[in-house]
Amino acid sequence: MATDIKDTAHAVDAAAVMGLLPSRPRLLALGEPTHGEDTLLELRNELFRQLVEQEGYRTIALESDCMRGLLVDDYVTAGTGTLDEVMEQGFSHGWGSSAANRALVSWMRAHNDGRPASEWVRFAGFDGPLEITAAAGPRQALTALHGYLAAHVDAELLPCTAPTLDRLLGAEDRWTDPAAMTDPARSVGRSADADRLRLLTDELVTLLDVRTPHLIRAASRDDWDRACLYGRTAAGLLRYHHGMADTSAARMTRLCALRDSMMAHNLLAVAARGPVLVHAHNSHLQREKSSMRMWEGPVEWWSAGALVSARLGEEYAFVATALGAIRHQGVDAPQRDTVEGLLYTLPQDHFLIDPRRLATALGDAPPAPRVSPWFGYAPLDPAHLAGIDGLVFVRDVQRS
Repeated sequence: MATDIKDTAHAVDAAAVMGLLPSRPRLLALGEPTHGEDTLLELRNELFRQLVEQEGYRTIALESDCMRGLLVDDYVTAGTGTLDEVMEQGFSHGWGSSAANRALVSWMRAHNDGRPASEWVRFAGFDGPLEITAAAGPRQALTALHGYLAAHVDAELLPCTAPTLDRLLGAEDRWTDPAAMTDPARSVGRSADADRLRLLTDELVTLLDVRTPHLIRAASRDDWDRACLYGRTAAGLLRYHHGMADTSAARMTRLCALRDSMMAHNLLAVAARGPVLVHAHNSHLQREKSSMRMWEGPVEWWSAGALVSARLGEEYAFVATALGAIRHQGVDAPQRDTVEGLLYTLPQDHFLIDPRRLATALGDAPPAPRVSPWFGYAPLDPAHLAGIDGLVFVRDVQRS
């Protein structure tokens, strides 16, 4: 068994990854089983650099706030702002403090400097402006969409004025109250103002759509793309806040599904302009349903990867990451009767496995899933091997 598995291990590089795929996918996703570990992010950086330089990928999308990500894109393409500013303001979830993320942004800026726009590598955040404990209000996205349309279409075509939006949006803290995540009664999402904003957002997005030829000629395709992002984000946030006010047993299932739906639509939008590299948690990129146990009980929903894969077919590829030990988080070497335990017997620090050959080597009775003693690490589910195009294994994750 160990010999069979050893024969499937290869270096983690662009050539090996592409060798597992029938053709270059439009959207190539690399997942991680835990967040915040620079060991994994440094491996990602090197692989993505090779894929940009050797395979022509032109966007790198990370699991971070899509609105904040515009600041990073402006920096890596046009040099707007400073590296310190974009690391502080351009990332959500605390990702801007990562040395590996800083190195990635620095490399992207250096790569683009002096090159024509057609050769730039763009940056995108593809998460909504959401945290696990709260959600942003729709003000930034909605007012930006209204401002873009007001600058390029006749005033009588707009469904409302900017002061009307400002009045309906009200104070930001009524949208961002963290208590609303666990208490639907604290959410503003089903108020009369929120209902009116959902209708106005729909009308603004429709106006953006029906005026597309004029808008692209009047400004630029990039400006129109950003306006579409504003529209998706405003509509998505208003749906999310509506869901936060839900009192049914399906509340958290709906919220998790809405978040991944926002992710999926952002990924499809960036993929429409060219080949994309994506990095996020395995659970957001897998083809199977995602699951989580929350304070309201277990929930299941289709991941962003599942939604994108259903639309793109073989144009979507998913390379998962599994790991052996994160000792600084209390995750010791895996038991031998798990997939991670079998891979841990190999001597390499990290390697790439063809999951189809791995499944064959495991035979008809795959190992039991590993159980993690730490909530921040999600072990590989052996039942998911059939839906993975490549598997990166990292033996030991060092403290960042």
